[in-house]
Amino acid sequence: MNAFHATLPGDNPRRTESILSAARSRVLVLLCVAAALGCSGSSNNTGGGGGGTTQTATPAIATTAAQGGAQIVTLSDSTSGATIYFTLDGSTPTVNSPQYFAPLLIASNETLQAAALASGDTISQVASQTFSPNIASGTLVWSDEFSNSTTANAQPNPSTWTYDTGAGGWGNEELETYCSWGSSTSPCSAANPNAYVGTDGYLHIVAQQPSAGVYTSARLKTQGLFSFMFGRIEASMQIPEGHGLWPAFWMLGSNIATVNWPACGEQDIMEHINAPVPDWVAGSVHGTNLNLTTDYPATSGQTFSASDWHTYGMIWTKGQIQYYIDSPSNIYATYTPSSQSGATWPFDSGSGAFIILNLAVGGNWPGSPNSVTPFPSQLLVDYVRIYTN
Repeated sequence: MNAFHATLPGDNPRRTESILSAARSRVLVLLCVAAALGCSGSSNNTGGGGGGTTQTATPAIATTAAQGGAQIVTLSDSTSGATIYFTLDGSTPTVNSPQYFAPLLIASNETLQAAALASGDTISQVASQTFSPNIASGTLVWSDEFSNSTTANAQPNPSTWTYDTGAGGWGNEELETYCSWGSSTSPCSAANPNAYVGTDGYLHIVAQQPSAGVYTSARLKTQGLFSFMFGRIEASMQIPEGHGLWPAFWMLGSNIATVNWPACGEQDIMEHINAPVPDWVAGSVHGTNLNLTTDYPATSGQTFSASDWHTYGMIWTKGQIQYYIDSPSNIYATYTPSSQSGATWPFDSGSGAFIILNLAVGGNWPGSPNSVTPFPSQLLVDYVRIYTN
């Protein structure tokens, strides 16, 4: 699912590329001065630090239990403006190590080390914690089941989900205005939310047409709230079909705030447009000079209906991404760093990635709704789950 499209060489001609518009306004400038990066006088032996006499505070490591013995790790620092760097292999973090952007799921045996640096300081001492959960392969370690025990529509868990909001086409000439939970800013309506957990136990992402030529919808994301790297992620979904409808389940690298798109990497676990005959969905990977897409089913004559309930999943290991439908044994696409000559593989950078669920209306790829496009239309999600590899 792309948010700022420009056709790129080697891509399927049906698709164009994007920069996440919401992230463009959040680009951070690294606080390290060029001269400071070469300093080696720090007593912390962190391989680089600032040139000042004040030392940045040591990061704090906090954990909360996930599922199956996994932990969600949150890093923080009391020095204002400090950037936190971390490693998971026991090595000493430096300013060249992955940056911390969001709470990170830890579901394997890791030794986390973290150091922080604020402008004008020397780099902090190293905080360290070893995790030895010894979790078996295939264990469920995180999920949102979209449970709702009330008698009214409920807000999607605000500790997990935030929103991209607004209009402007999202770089794709899309027509919708994205609305957050509770928004009453026109054309959004708090009384008719575009994203909610229903009493049926499903997440509803609803595309509406409140007036002629006006469309609203929702784009939920875990950016800044939750991230993970390596594992198997899947969602059980029922997809709306109609001309101009574009549902997607996808991920972006958490480091988009500093390296921008496409260098952060994009993993499109499921995309679908319109109501094609024969029906299909697509799985893609995007990065610098990396644009690969596979349709499912790929063989003519196979029967598939995207409007039925299906499970859409990704198996993410170091140096490999695979997509499947309904069962992890039903893999239909496998991508590795050698899949496209001259491409940069961005998916092992270390900062993790965040989840996105959305339903776009119109745009360069699906085209505009027509007279028979149903409104409201909704993307239903039964659950999102992460397992160990």
